[in-house]
Amino acid sequence: MHAYRSHTCADLTAANVGDTVRLSGWVHRVRDHGGVLFIDLRDHFGVTQVLCDGDSAAFAALENVRSEWCIRIDGTVKARDPELVNPKLPTGEIEVYVRDLEVLGAADELPLMVFGDQEYPEETRLRYRFLDLRREVMQRNMTLRSDVVASMRRRMWDQGFREYQTPIITASSPEGARDFLVPSRLHPGKFYALPQAPQQFKQLIMVSGFDKYFQIAPCFRDEDPRADRSPTDFYQLDLEMSFVEQQDVFDTIQPVLTGVFEEFGGGRKVDQDWPQISYKDAALWYGTDKPDLRNPIKMQVVSDHFRGSGFAIFAKLLEQEGTEIRAIPAPKGGSRKFCDRMNAFAQKEGLPGMGYIFWRDQGEGMEAAGPLAKNIGPERTEAIRQQLGLGVGDAAFFLGGKPKAFEKVAGKARDVIGEELGLTEKDRFAFAWIVDFPIYEQDEETGAIDFEHNPFSMPQGGMEALNGNPLDVRGYQYDLACNGYELVSGAIRNHKPEIMLKAFELAGYGAEEVKSRFGALFNAFHYGAPPHGGCAAGIDRIVMLLADEANIREVMMFPMNQRAEDLMMQAPSEPTSDQLMELGLRVIPQD
Repeated sequence: MHAYRSHTCADLTAANVGDTVRLSGWVHRVRDHGGVLFIDLRDHFGVTQVLCDGDSAAFAALENVRSEWCIRIDGTVKARDPELVNPKLPTGEIEVYVRDLEVLGAADELPLMVFGDQEYPEETRLRYRFLDLRREVMQRNMTLRSDVVASMRRRMWDQGFREYQTPIITASSPEGARDFLVPSRLHPGKFYALPQAPQQFKQLIMVSGFDKYFQIAPCFRDEDPRADRSPTDFYQLDLEMSFVEQQDVFDTIQPVLTGVFEEFGGGRKVDQDWPQISYKDAALWYGTDKPDLRNPIKMQVVSDHFRGSGFAIFAKLLEQEGTEIRAIPAPKGGSRKFCDRMNAFAQKEGLPGMGYIFWRDQGEGMEAAGPLAKNIGPERTEAIRQQLGLGVGDAAFFLGGKPKAFEKVAGKARDVIGEELGLTEKDRFAFAWIVDFPIYEQDEETGAIDFEHNPFSMPQGGMEALNGNPLDVRGYQYDLACNGYELVSGAIRNHKPEIMLKAFELAGYGAEEVKSRFGALFNAFHYGAPPHGGCAAGIDRIVMLLADEANIREVMMFPMNQRAEDLMMQAPSEPTSDQLMELGLRVIPQD
């Protein structure tokens, strides 16, 4: 017999009754029934109930074991009495009578329990992550993650892609976040960087003549943490193709992601129709470039109804350049209580409040109610109702000013309204491509032009577009949103050196700086670069959605905490004096 097990803790069935078996695993739960000990023995695969009484030579030793001890038992498989069968377990028809026991690893007093659903502080969970990962939900999440990655790889190979690895130690490159720098021992005073993404390398692979590339790529960014973002590192399904247009990329990644969500989505509906929405329309309709389309609410501009109206706040606001009033329809939200609750929400978000109108049945017909309705009068109120397609029992909320100042809060309000009124569909994955991103933005104070989005995107219209107003330039850049999260980002790349220089010149970067910072890419574009494009899908975020988790740390094996610390490995740590001397570095104490 094998030294540790003849079966896993999920293998045994009624067909094994009478067999002598060996199992190894962790003590999940101990129950003492007065002279008879019952133990749920757990391994990665499942749970088997084992028991022992005073007639067994192993009874005295088994009395000493505690939760999470790692043990090996030898015993005989017995059938459970019919009334004691547990249909929830694959092994629920049997139990194993213990005849021999070996303690493989005793456990100290536990800082957190593996059995049960107790909640523990994140600090405890991350410090003792090896225990936290033993819990059923974490075992399930990590298995799901592994299976999702394997499925992605199979689907990419099936589409004719090959996987190529790119360097982990490279040069610093602006990708929209801070780099993690690595000092060079052989070149004192110089630093490598961990790649924020394989962006330049995958473009160089295309210039090298490889038609299709993909990689399950680790990426490193020194970012502020969020629930859906790691502060240090993450993994993405990275792909690039030559001789493609934007739609070709969409047609490539859609079946991969659709298949993954259908395979692992637990029966939830997976939308097959992925609309393409311009960045401008997404901001207008949803207040975000990653809209949750399970919520049917679309915001609309209603400025004309308030110009010269009796509501002085909005009327005066509209006299300023670049301002507008937007309405958030709220079907079934027509009660003063709900409207007041949403007004309080806006105040918590830092706004003075949200104006509202709601429509109610007064017996003799429909009536518009609320402070706004009184100020602007019945004609304007009725025009707003008709534009928004609302009726009795519905409401509308209003925000005004320069769109960038209130869009984020408006988007949050739309989400809250959809949730509270039961408009947002659960058990569905709703996807949308967000397209036509602006390449440039202007600083309101200085007037300076800088990149708003990916500087490596091909501008729509090419060089001709760059000779016009930079703020009108749109890129062949796209994101994929799903249920309020950005899952994919990509672009058709610029592959012409003269367009590259012009694009960076508009953002204030001289030719020499471009050649210095992006020398490899710039040089490569002089040697027959093909048109190419691609995208990257965030694996951590995809698994988070599939696992129905609200925090990305629940689907990462060893995540950092909110302060970018690894409490288990005690990182970051202070270097030794010898290490600093070898690298020619000195740490300046912080006041």
